[in-house]
Amino acid sequence: MKKFLSLFLAIALIACLCACGTQPAQTQQSEQQPAQQPAQNEPAAPAEETTGETIHLKVWGSQPDQELLKELCEAFAAEHPENTWEFEYGVVGEADAQARYLEDPAAAADVFSFPDDQIITLVQADALYEVTRNHDEIVAANAAGTINAASYNGVLYGYPMTADNGYYLYYDKSVLTEDDVKTLDGILAVANAAGKQVHMDVSNGWYLASFFLGNGCQLTLDADGNQICDFNNANGLAAAEAIRAFCNDPAFITGDDSVLQGGIGDNICAGVSGPWTSASIKEKLGDNFAAAKLPTFTCNGQQVQMGSFLGCKVLGVNTQTKHPVEAMMLAEYLTSEQAQLRRFEVLGYGPSNINSQHVLGQYWTPAEAFGAELEAHSEGDLQQMLDQLVEQATAK
Repeated sequence: MKKFLSLFLAIALIACLCACGTQPAQTQQSEQQPAQQPAQNEPAAPAEETTGETIHLKVWGSQPDQELLKELCEAFAAEHPENTWEFEYGVVGEADAQARYLEDPAAAADVFSFPDDQIITLVQADALYEVTRNHDEIVAANAAGTINAASYNGVLYGYPMTADNGYYLYYDKSVLTEDDVKTLDGILAVANAAGKQVHMDVSNGWYLASFFLGNGCQLTLDADGNQICDFNNANGLAAAEAIRAFCNDPAFITGDDSVLQGGIGDNICAGVSGPWTSASIKEKLGDNFAAAKLPTFTCNGQQVQMGSFLGCKVLGVNTQTKHPVEAMMLAEYLTSEQAQLRRFEVLGYGPSNINSQHVLGQYWTPAEAFGAELEAHSEGDLQQMLDQLVEQATAK
């Protein structure tokens, strides 16, 4: 559970946009198999694989994932003709997976994806099988940070699928130069002179954290799974003052990704987003498309590198599945190196090869409220606003 500065993040993600690595050969399957319904936090006992059966598996994925999900499931079935496979697909996005599962665990999908910040609640609800099948190969195939994000109390409960929720700077190089985008001050100066705007969704806690993390604040979990957030210390207050100054700049513009995608190349010359918007932004900018690490910002009179943190998407196997062995086989296939590269080619989702950290869901609402106040040019006391954010984010 570490935070990583955006320099590391941006280099990795920009490289991911430009090229895919060579696909390694598939790892061999081990003989260890899961038993039905293991008790929480206990390893599943070995079981024999079944053959010659009709295996019905329900699989959840987001709306944009549906076509590729079907393609990969069909490819999996073709590689395993020992059984007859029937797949039932459900449109459930990662953000909704936890809530939908808890509504009716027995009716939930056998295999479903979720963001890593939901893993603690899902494990505590006994929703996820411990990963026992090919455990060592899965750990070796993914970066330690993504394995950590798919684990709880040192036990692996999911299959890392993507590591692409990080963000960096897109810019129009007909307006901004490589030197301009090194600092937020430089970007804003050029934007104001050119009558352009700079986009960042400050009321989204994912982006808001970049100022605090860059100035040395913490947003992580302790050994007991409790949220640690110290955004209300002296470093956090200085970061908040920088955020307020940014939001009050005439060139600042906020909104979701659609604002950036629609305005880049027109009224917007630069904006912060992730790889999921790269295709549309590149199409809009054409030869003027460029991307860079997040800029530095002025904090207490010094230039501070804007920080970032990265989350990943995870595939889990429902403990109530009737086919745990086959569900684990499918989950492993859907998160294999080949599947991850295919997912990147089709959808632009980054492979799970970058370190990430856990953040509890209770952080997002107070962070959104704090950012929204600054976007609205609130003149409220920043220390009191930060104290409220931290109190709510760390509530037990």
